[in-house]
Amino acid sequence: MTAVQAVAIIAVAITGGAVALFEDPLRETFLLGIYGMTLAALFFSLQAPDVALSEIVVSAIGLPLIVLAALRKVREQAREREHGRRNDERGSG
Repeated sequence: MTAVQAVAIIAVAITGGAVALFEDPLRETFLLGIYGMTLAALFFSLQAPDVALSEIVVSAIGLPLIVLAALRKVREQAREREHGRRNDERGSG
């Protein structure tokens, strides 16, 4: 194992732990992208560039975009429900 590989493994462990410890979904999504990049660096250091490129596309770009879109949709629905409740309270009062 080279020093680059050891550093990459430590970086993956640290960023993976950070993703698991955060409770805010937006911050988790940001860290998930960083985690994907550290995994890609690990795969490059292990001489697997094809896997590293796939990892960049999937976990550093694709997955965070999907999660951010889902978070936006959930927040929009929560606002709509809250807005509906306010209108119901005004109408029945």
